[in-house]
Amino acid sequence: MDYKSAGVDIEAGYASVELMKKHVKETMRPEVLGGIGGFSGAFSMEAFKNMEKPTLVSGTDGVGTKLKLAFLLDKHDTVGIDCVAMCVNDIACAGGEPLFFLDYIACGKNYPERIAEIVKGVAEGCKQAGAALIGGETAEMPGFYPVNEYDLAGFAVGVVDEKDLITGKDLKAGDTLIGIASSGVHSNGFSLVRKVFTMTRESLETYYDELGMTLGEALLAPTRIYVKALKQVKEAGVTVKACSHITGGGFYENIPRMLPEGMRAMVKKDSYKVPPIFGLLQKEGKIADEMMYNTYNMGIGMIVAVDPADADRTLEALRAAGEKAYVVGTVEAGEKGVTLC
Repeated sequence: MDYKSAGVDIEAGYASVELMKKHVKETMRPEVLGGIGGFSGAFSMEAFKNMEKPTLVSGTDGVGTKLKLAFLLDKHDTVGIDCVAMCVNDIACAGGEPLFFLDYIACGKNYPERIAEIVKGVAEGCKQAGAALIGGETAEMPGFYPVNEYDLAGFAVGVVDEKDLITGKDLKAGDTLIGIASSGVHSNGFSLVRKVFTMTRESLETYYDELGMTLGEALLAPTRIYVKALKQVKEAGVTVKACSHITGGGFYENIPRMLPEGMRAMVKKDSYKVPPIFGLLQKEGKIADEMMYNTYNMGIGMIVAVDPADADRTLEALRAAGEKAYVVGTVEAGEKGVTLC
């Protein structure tokens, strides 16, 4: 009896590490100390000693049941971007710069080429965020996960000078809300997606004219990473007063999280065009408007609040960064919360 006969292939683990090394190497930053494969990842804070009060910010998340679509389509090279995005976008919301990322992959059986594809996506997400992939873990867990399935989660650490933390404390009535477009459903609400659409390879490979692509392509579109766009806004001299990453819970749960007591967000639903994937989802599932905005990002992945005098500069900076952005509403005095109008 040996470990392999129990379902854990140590040699496959070694092969996975070798295959992923080239992807990990592409994410390195000057602050990373040591090589790949150590027991821990070391990262120098020397570059941030000139900050008045360097403050660490962190985020952790997973991809959720969106992975079920990756299994069905046998497409594993983009879910890593989702994993990184869900963590680093939260850090960016606080005004932070993501520094490094660690991933965790748990699987029923270690297929080295598949693990390398997953990590390739993680590395791509890290490059988009400017973060180094300094470590991770691949756990082969036979009997716990089906042999063709896995789970993927991650953890990111960033830094911000305390004075630059985005807290919402200076938000005032009349401030402008600017929405940054999402790339689609991102990584939330897929338990409902899987109830609405038939989850077969044939269904996911069906082409829809209104989408301009297959259903699977639309649903698997990786979560957009907003780190560099928000950095460009800051470099344009704009102070972002408050910021909300529109994830699970949609508008109704996430927008109030950026508001202080006594402030209310007024969001105009017709201020931008909702992407067709949400219309198809709502139609096929017979989902009420309120539930859609309480579950999905509805085409807006991030909302920032700025002084009205900075609105045009913010839009210009975001568009220069390659983002689609819209004025979607204003802040008013009132009970803390959001009104969609």
